[in-house]
Amino acid sequence: MNAKLQHYWTKTKSFIKECIRVFQITKKPSKDEYKAIVKVTALGILIVGALGFIISITGALTLGF
Repeated sequence: MNAKLQHYWTKTKSFIKECIRVFQITKKPSKDEYKAIVKVTALGILIVGALGFIISITGALTLGF
């Protein structure tokens, strides 16, 4: 049982080290980067919504609703 506990402890320590490494190399986006991300995300949501709307309208017209 001790070996199993040691294995989990080693995996947990490794995970924590990886998390710390990721937080150290990441940075807060600038205002321009943030605006670009918001624009691209909004465009993607609009495209997916429009496709869903077109598919639902096409399905409704095909089925005669």
